[in-house]
Amino acid sequence: MSASQPPTPPLTRILVANRGEIACRIMRTAKALGLTTVAVHSATDRDARHSREADIRVDLGGSKAADSYLLIDKLIAAAKASGAQAIHPGYGFLSENAGFARAIENAGLIFLGPPASAIDAMGSKSAAKALMEDAGVPLVPGYHGEAQDVATFSAAAERIGYPVLLKATAGGGGKGMKVVEQVSEMAEALASAQREAQSSFGDSRMLVEKYLLKPRHVEIQVFADQHGNCLYLNERDCSIQRRHQKVVEEAPAPGLSPELRRAMGESAVRAAQAIGYVGAGTVEFLLDSRGEFFFMEMNTRLQVEHPVTEAITGLDLVAWQIRVAQGEALPITQAQVPLIGHAIEVRLYAEDPANDFLPATGTLDIYREPAAGPGRRVDSGVAEGDSVSPFYDPMLGKLIAWGENREQARLRLLAMLDEFAIGGLKTNLAFLRRIVAHPAFAAAELDTGFIPRYQEQLLPPAGELSAEFWQAAGEAFSQSQPATVRQDDLYSPWASHNGLRAGLPTEIDLHLICNGQKQVIQLRNSSASLAELRGEQLLIEHDGVRRQHLAIRRGDTLYLHWQGELHTIKRLDPIAEIEASHSHQGGLTAPMNGSIVRVLVEVGQSVDAGAQLVVLEAMKMEHSIRAPHAGVVKALYCVEGEMVSEGTALVELDEAK
Repeated sequence: MSASQPPTPPLTRILVANRGEIACRIMRTAKALGLTTVAVHSATDRDARHSREADIRVDLGGSKAADSYLLIDKLIAAAKASGAQAIHPGYGFLSENAGFARAIENAGLIFLGPPASAIDAMGSKSAAKALMEDAGVPLVPGYHGEAQDVATFSAAAERIGYPVLLKATAGGGGKGMKVVEQVSEMAEALASAQREAQSSFGDSRMLVEKYLLKPRHVEIQVFADQHGNCLYLNERDCSIQRRHQKVVEEAPAPGLSPELRRAMGESAVRAAQAIGYVGAGTVEFLLDSRGEFFFMEMNTRLQVEHPVTEAITGLDLVAWQIRVAQGEALPITQAQVPLIGHAIEVRLYAEDPANDFLPATGTLDIYREPAAGPGRRVDSGVAEGDSVSPFYDPMLGKLIAWGENREQARLRLLAMLDEFAIGGLKTNLAFLRRIVAHPAFAAAELDTGFIPRYQEQLLPPAGELSAEFWQAAGEAFSQSQPATVRQDDLYSPWASHNGLRAGLPTEIDLHLICNGQKQVIQLRNSSASLAELRGEQLLIEHDGVRRQHLAIRRGDTLYLHWQGELHTIKRLDPIAEIEASHSHQGGLTAPMNGSIVRVLVEVGQSVDAGAQLVVLEAMKMEHSIRAPHAGVVKALYCVEGEMVSEGTALVELDEAK
């Protein structure tokens, strides 16, 4: 700084240009540093948790990200209006948008991220790979050129050999990624990946590379300051993925030798220094079984999985980001970087694992996080009563467990997953528990094919609910039923729902439904029941052994925790069932709440089995409605751009004669 320049005023107020759990997490550190926090929100997120927790909040309007969180001018105007001197981009949205970083700097504000030039260098996966190639970093074979037509990608795929992986050059988080097994799939996969990329990042450009079989995904956390210092904060194993989206992350990577850690770490530091990097970043590698690693990409931002690095180092990376952006030097050297114990993180999503992981929307009628304790951390962006909309990523939060060793961390995480209770919409909670409890995970047998390999154990088909379950559900439902107040007789014994019969044993018949299964439960209690509801715990005694199950009543719905899952139980309404069965017979319905992206057919058109009819988008992911059989389109019940609810009829299809 020259003598003529006035000193930079101290940072007192920051705006977080994001939402959900990452916004809440950044604001937590900012408040701990004594800073005033500013949240921005869409119209949909007006009452979201990140908005509620901020000191100041600014309404961006709109619903979709393209109409709110992706509007650079609005974000800068929000910073100016609120008096924020700095903007933290979080991750996703504009976090790796060089134009956003430049606009912030041009507005005289501090960007809590790397220089725009570094984002430019690594923000395009294609440019980054070219840069790494020049630097002698090994790359996975692929095509990273400018041409974006189907013929070019098909030719490249033929050259490097199927299967191949299409990736958005500006992407991250698994968005805009498709595996293509053969040439006949290329056109449709490329078009869909381009639309996802455009929707998520405002950039539809793609690259293609060889799809490696059984690799590990190991990434290095790097951090650099404005004084030329750069170090790596150990590594994370993020191999357990679904649709190229990380599900489980841990640090350090199991089985990584100190020599390999050093080689990957130093390579990552060289990559960061080559582009003049400042702040937090992650260099991602694919690691094969022979110990060879290939540069995959660099994420020029804070990562979703940064808490496991914080857990094994004892550092607050957001605090580092804020201090480095103000010109402070890194507080430690490479030799001083700690590596203490082991940490594992899982991502909690609003999605339905039993239905191809389709995003789930609705209200969190029940949301109870596990109790706080040593080695336990929950980063979440929701609370009980919040709504989960179809407009944004479906991640609700993250569970992080630390232990002195990997097994202790794993057992702590299992306990946390057991204590979590969510009702009102589908989540991947039980799926996560099955992963962490799996013997292969316990043995650290990790690679990107983990979930497909153990699919049968991780995603078992829904079986029939047991007689014991139904009996417990009946008891909990009956005992939690509020008494009816009779104005004509305030003390009437008939006002209670205990099945009272004059001079005869009590008798209750309940028609209940759970997970689409229906059951009539007969409660015939001539003596004291062995199932007793005390508050929100159902106590069941059998052969002298007493167990307790969480049982929460909300209006006409009972939530019962049984064998690792919170089941939703309702009283069956036979009339409503009959009415529902008569509506839109033969119609293909929306599997989730979302917006209609494309309608590919018209009334009277003949289609083959498997043909795309409608493309639905929710939470930045596309889902195709396909013809279950050959036939003729009889009716269309939707138009492009329309928002539809789960179960809404979209297309009616007559079978081909």
